Amino acid sequence: MKSYGQYCALARGLDVVGDRWVLLIVRELLNGPRRYGELTHGLPGIATNLLAERLRTMQANGLMAKTDDDRYQLTEWGEGLHEVVSTISQWASPLMDRIAEGDTFRGHWIAHPVAALFPGIDPTRPELTIEVRCDEEPMTIRSAKGRVSVHPGRAAAPDLVLTGPPDAAVGLLTHRIDSAEAKTRGLAVTGDVQLLRRLRPNLPGARPTPAEPAR
Repeated sequence: MKSYGQYCALARGLDVVGDRWVLLIVRELLNGPRRYGELTHGLPGIATNLLAERLRTMQANGLMAKTDDDRYQLTEWGEGLHEVVSTISQWASPLMDRIAEGDTFRGHWIAHPVAALFPGIDPTRPELTIEVRCDEEPMTIRSAKGRVSVHPGRAAAPDLVLTGPPDAAVGLLTHRIDSAEAKTRGLAVTGDVQLLRRLRPNLPGARPTPAEPAR
């Protein structure tokens, strides 16, 4: 990527992470070290030669390193992008209303937006475990002791199970749609949907209606 050539922290940062796919690679590595094949699975649509090029550049820029067992992992400096990814995920949540035709999805992609939208819960609220099944990769959301965490895999004894399209699941979790609308979109809910009241998302402002381009 050609440098912006500006003595500005934002410009310097974009010199490092502004290339297409870089932040999505970071998204995958924030879940832990990954092998090349695991990265290709989590990044549908990227050409293998482009992925290899991005990984080399990210290593050269100090964002990540290769482990002795041939996996890629973020450096301590690269881990600092966690807050960046979370902030963008929260800011972009109004864009997640509907899944677009042709969009791909991986279950673990909900981890960062959910964690960002539920930064803290009243610690006096009862614990809650939700299992989300939107593809072959189920995810477990747990609210306990004032913190919401998201982990891959099934829950041992979930209070609530959401099965169906990811946009309906995310919409219901964030209270953007109600259970009736979620059901209309094809989401099956097992358990008491009223338990979701224990979660109070920190939602950004609504996206303005796009204006007509100036003529």
